[in-house]
Amino acid sequence: MISPCISLCVLDPESELCEGCGRSLDEISQWSGMTEDQRRAVIKRLPERLESLAKVNV
Repeated sequence: MISPCISLCVLDPESELCEGCGRSLDEISQWSGMTEDQRRAVIKRLPERLESLAKVNV
């Protein structure tokens, strides 16, 4: 599975989520060692996270 990284690596100071992909630092650092199911679970949460980040940063 391809990483959701879009090379916009900026952490939101409040949520500590990447503003580009929506992952946490732990998820980013553990990505290569995750199973496909774990990666799917992370990816499933990203749209909601990115939407929340967009609302906060308006």
